[in-house]
Amino acid sequence: MTPDQIENAVAAEMPRAVDELKRLVAIPSVAFPGHPEEPVHAAAAMTEELLRSAGLPHVRQIPVEGSFPAVYGEAPAPDGAPTVLLYAHYDVQPAGDLALWRTPPFEPTLVDGRLYGRGAADDKSGVITHLLALRAFQGDFPVGIKVIIEGQEEYAGERLEAFVEQNPELFRADAIVVADCGNPTVGDAAVTTSLRGLAAFTIEVRSLTESVHSGSFGGAAPDALAALIRMLASLHDDNGDIRVPGLPRGVFLGTGPSEEEFRATAGVLDGVSLVGSGSLADRLWASYAITVTGIDAPTVQGAINAVQSVARARVTVRVPPAGDPDAAANDVVEHLRRAAPWGVQVSMTDRVLGSGYLADTGGSARTALNRAMERAFGRAPRDIGAGGSIPLVATLVKQFPAAEILLFGAEDDGAAIHAPNERLVLEELHRAATAEALFLADYGTI
Repeated sequence: MTPDQIENAVAAEMPRAVDELKRLVAIPSVAFPGHPEEPVHAAAAMTEELLRSAGLPHVRQIPVEGSFPAVYGEAPAPDGAPTVLLYAHYDVQPAGDLALWRTPPFEPTLVDGRLYGRGAADDKSGVITHLLALRAFQGDFPVGIKVIIEGQEEYAGERLEAFVEQNPELFRADAIVVADCGNPTVGDAAVTTSLRGLAAFTIEVRSLTESVHSGSFGGAAPDALAALIRMLASLHDDNGDIRVPGLPRGVFLGTGPSEEEFRATAGVLDGVSLVGSGSLADRLWASYAITVTGIDAPTVQGAINAVQSVARARVTVRVPPAGDPDAAANDVVEHLRRAAPWGVQVSMTDRVLGSGYLADTGGSARTALNRAMERAFGRAPRDIGAGGSIPLVATLVKQFPAAEILLFGAEDDGAAIHAPNERLVLEELHRAATAEALFLADYGTI
């Protein structure tokens, strides 16, 4: 197929694909404990149906121990052609506080070319990007195709990773496209070449056998919540830089966002300063970051006058590509123990680790992708980093060190992934799918 034919084929399939994306977003496929499992299986079934419609001769669900099924499809490579593995995930983050959504999270709503709904961008857009690219070839693929759509990526844990290690031949490929990221802004073509890793854990503080009346005991009884607050505050200095020994600042060899762009995208309020030092690229993509993502404590509404006996917090550490997530978790926990006042009891549970990734950008697959993205977006892509983690990527690098891994997709930094009012710009989906289809055709000729 010529590039013009590929572009026309993707454009012709867009209306159908948008309707399918709406159907997929309407399924609340939250694979977190405590959420219904039936919608997750329904999303797996629909994903299987979609891959079959793309002309892949072999499609099936793969059971993954301790997790939800992955959906797998493949088509053999033409003689002498390389094989490309395509990755995305069909599970989504929980909706969170429904009052913060302008439209219902699982009722996909189209407004001015933007589709709103949980998972519209992260990462059901990745599923549809692959679908559009594959349909362009009507079953006559220029390269070998393998597709893996994961079912429990958002709830951190290394489940599919273990399956890959046990079944490497299913995933072996010359190039791997991970459609779980995107561009800094809409239309700003980019390839993600750096991923931070992850270390997350729950820290618990205990000070009393049970909570006691603050009038009778306050002033002498140690408050577990006050102790926890002091411990968490010790993680950063007044400038917002990390105070934990062993977590140095890194350097990103590329261009990050301007402060104005970042403030606008992050929604930083007027008069509120950014935190940390060094360039934004350094802070976001190459350095450690520590975030308190949740605290178990009495709510303001209905609070009683009591000194708290126990308090918990969920702490997430973003780890630069060269860092060791296990060591980072240990360093932070040890710092918190040292900062604990009054001899309170401190314990750590539910630790989750994920490694980072740094790409080699000089291969033939990246060269083909550069040409494809330049045609689809009207500009050559630039290298960017990502502060988030994709645990499977590190496993793929370990298992297939010769494979080129390419991270791009239809998301953008304004897509509000993991937040209320998540949205996907449909034109960005069109461009990303066109780029992927053009890449497959170009790579098949190398």
